[in-house]
Amino acid sequence: MKTLVIVSHPSIETSVINKRWVEELSKYPEKYTVHDLAKVYPDGNIDVHKEQKLVESHGNLILQFPIYWFNCPPLLKKWLDDVLTYGWAYGSNGDKLKNRKVALGVTAGIKKEDYSKNGRYRYTLDEVLVPFEMTFKYCNADYRSFFAFYGEEHKPSASEVSKSAQDYVNFIDQI
Repeated sequence: MKTLVIVSHPSIETSVINKRWVEELSKYPEKYTVHDLAKVYPDGNIDVHKEQKLVESHGNLILQFPIYWFNCPPLLKKWLDDVLTYGWAYGSNGDKLKNRKVALGVTAGIKKEDYSKNGRYRYTLDEVLVPFEMTFKYCNADYRSFFAFYGEEHKPSASEVSKSAQDYVNFIDQI
């Protein structure tokens, strides 16, 4: 089954890395469905049933987003709150994510060293992303960690951007 990549970016048009990742994934429509929440729901009103059916019709699930105030963008948070419902994603009859491989593709504007115990923010990206891991474990999904690009605010070179896109696709293929 194809992998569903839920993309949430407040301004994908001006993005460097997330935009390039989407371009790379779009080269393989037989392997990936790229689902840009901002394009599908510009008003923020999520069609829960449609989203649940979309998830059900795919195999693995990837959430792709920039780290936004040490979390995900608001539309992705709303998607999680609205779509991962009791009886569908969790609860006594909620099994639609059970054993489904789930991972994250994230970009961080700051350098990796800043996400460390001794760094500027004193927490690792692993720690910042724990709520996502906990959410998917609660839903009995097979959480597979994350792929990250650090330092986007430092204007990465074209070769770094291209390499990150290829590495991201390889990561998704390995989950």
